[in-house]
Amino acid sequence: MLFLLRLNHTPASDLGYLLHKHPDRVQDFNLPFGRSTIFYPEVAESHATLCLMVHVDPIELSRWSAGNESRPLEPYVNDRPYTANSFLSVVLGDAFRTAMNGKSQGRPELVQQALNLEIEIPVLRCHGGEDLIRKMFEPLGYVLEVQPLMLDEQFPEWGSGPYFHVKFKVQRMVQEVLKHFYVLLPVLDNAKHYFIDASEIEKLLRNGEGWLEQHPDRELILKRYLKYRQRLIRQAAERFEPEEEEKPEQETPEEKEVRISLNRQRLTAVCEALVASGAKTVLDLGCGEGNLLRHLLKHPFQRIVAVDASIRPLMLAREKYEGKPVEFLHSSITYLDDRLTGFEGAALVEVIEHLDPDRLQAMERSVFGHMKPRTVVVTTPNVEYNVLFEGMQGLRHHDHRFEWSRAEFQSWAKQVCSTYGYTAEFRMVGDVHEQYGPPTQMAIFTFTPIEKRNP
Repeated sequence: MLFLLRLNHTPASDLGYLLHKHPDRVQDFNLPFGRSTIFYPEVAESHATLCLMVHVDPIELSRWSAGNESRPLEPYVNDRPYTANSFLSVVLGDAFRTAMNGKSQGRPELVQQALNLEIEIPVLRCHGGEDLIRKMFEPLGYVLEVQPLMLDEQFPEWGSGPYFHVKFKVQRMVQEVLKHFYVLLPVLDNAKHYFIDASEIEKLLRNGEGWLEQHPDRELILKRYLKYRQRLIRQAAERFEPEEEEKPEQETPEEKEVRISLNRQRLTAVCEALVASGAKTVLDLGCGEGNLLRHLLKHPFQRIVAVDASIRPLMLAREKYEGKPVEFLHSSITYLDDRLTGFEGAALVEVIEHLDPDRLQAMERSVFGHMKPRTVVVTTPNVEYNVLFEGMQGLRHHDHRFEWSRAEFQSWAKQVCSTYGYTAEFRMVGDVHEQYGPPTQMAIFTFTPIEKRNP
């Protein structure tokens, strides 16, 4: 398979500095599934072209596909060696890692410069046709020339199949272009040749930052890139679209003020409950980008630790509060983590509704059984109030796994108290409707030693 990158720029030899590949050298790299070769077929004053050629070895590929007894020829007879697919994506990431990180020792000023680039892929496999290729790249500013390829010119009745010769033209930074192709090649192919796990989300965040957030087909990209693994797709979607407060999406200034006011009331109420409890050491569990931390830092807590399972918002919170007396830990509230024990107070602000219902018990065991703070403050939406949000359908956020009524929330809280030795006080947050209650409901759990419990 071939990938050609052409720079129209004077001097065009700058391409070597940007890609960290010298124009006068031919470079070969061994791969687990074959080898790759990088060379420059042309270098002139005003234009230069780099060619990445990937050789996929069918014998090595068969070893990657061991155990495929139902289709014994599949590892040997397929289109993987000849079409741009996820193998090419992996090679791009390995061969141009430094360039994708935006580094250039020889010409650092070029890294942030939008350049006139052309990319050519002689055989691109796309399940979705020309329309999908255009849907992926045109929103990013690419101009495309797409030519369908016949399966066999001697047998025109076979048609063209999912193969295309594509030329891309764009004015972009080299770093951005490499990241676009790294992510979108497997999406077009709709296949990956290796096992998908949570580490793929980090790759997607790293290489999609700055463009994937706004891509009109982001949802489709997430699904295909993560091979339709629903749990991973949900996690990635949450990372790319941090939770917003209660909608509607088209807010008037008055509605925006109501939303901000509710968020402020919620965070203030949680902070006041922790202060009133007398806690000196506090956990912000599921801290996100650190909205609660701003309120906690106004009070003389001796120790504040922010915890989140998603690394990206955790890093954003760390940057936001750099130099402040806050510790940040990457951890999950559904796992037993000894680093989170010994604290006097803990807060879960709009967190529990993001858990799958079958993970609630794991959270309870971790927070109330293992961490066991003296005070735990939990807030969650009141689903009964949703009818008052104009135009809202379903739950308040796409990542909510559930939302409870007031009775359901109190029933759950009482069950937690019975199991782990706590008592609960319930409070309402926000403007209270006579029929539907408050928009946010809050429970303050207080651990009660055995000798003080009612017989």
